[in-house]
Amino acid sequence: MPDSHKFSDEELMSELGIDRKTLKRFKEIRAATVKEARMRGRTGRKIRVLGVSGSARDEMGKAQQKSNSEELLESCLAACRKLGAETELLALRKYDIKPCQACYSTTNTQCHFPCSCFPKGTPQGDDMSNLIYGKVLAADVIIIATPVNNFKMSTMTAAFLDRCISLDGSLAPANPLAPKDKELNIKHTRFIELTADNAILGSGFLRRFSGKTAGIIVTGHEEGASLVISSLFMTLSHFGMSFPPFSNMYAMSSVCLPTYADKPRVTGKCYALEAEILAENLMIAAKLAKNVKTTDWKNNYSSN
Repeated sequence: MPDSHKFSDEELMSELGIDRKTLKRFKEIRAATVKEARMRGRTGRKIRVLGVSGSARDEMGKAQQKSNSEELLESCLAACRKLGAETELLALRKYDIKPCQACYSTTNTQCHFPCSCFPKGTPQGDDMSNLIYGKVLAADVIIIATPVNNFKMSTMTAAFLDRCISLDGSLAPANPLAPKDKELNIKHTRFIELTADNAILGSGFLRRFSGKTAGIIVTGHEEGASLVISSLFMTLSHFGMSFPPFSNMYAMSSVCLPTYADKPRVTGKCYALEAEILAENLMIAAKLAKNVKTTDWKNNYSSN
């Protein structure tokens, strides 16, 4: 791929304080990322819908009752299937998801894809690296369902989203043998800032959620539902996901009622119908998205 920036190799090596071998490696990563971006185009296959349940509650567990948010998610997925989608429910409580190590906060290229903190196929790898990243990448639509826990999304939902940062712009490590070389990764980040071309997807940070359609289901007693939905909206929007009209729903009972009286209200006909309507809106949006190239969604590739 020809260089699309105004700097010569000599100028880049001088500016970054690197040798020609390191510059070649930076360029190799860029070329590989551009290739990955080109392969991300949509095909004529069925729309794939991934439902992510962040509830810890399970009728076979200590709670001895099925999750309300997961029941509504199941209704939504069933409606998506009737509309022709392939669906999968991902119950996060059944998977081993390690906490994010916050590498990204050091410098953008300290965080990698695939995740270098918990490498896929190694003893350090977890289910996020080994299984879940692949499911997320394959999905056209992602529906997040979570209860309100202490006025916020569930811990499992937050852990899942934190680890999704690896999909949101991260690249291969500049040094696979020492992926957390901070000094080198800072230079790699600076290389991207200098050379990324907003006309070439993948020439900088690759936002792998871009163009996917998002839906939100929240259940809970308190005003925490609005806080959770707002937080999810901001996170998923900054990941690059698209929202159709009426792309979220929340099911609430009353704080004046005991919790054991919730289920008939929260999973009743009214909210089940809302879940079906959510499915219809998500499917319409996903079909429309198939007519838009990933490269048509614009963002600053030199910054993340």
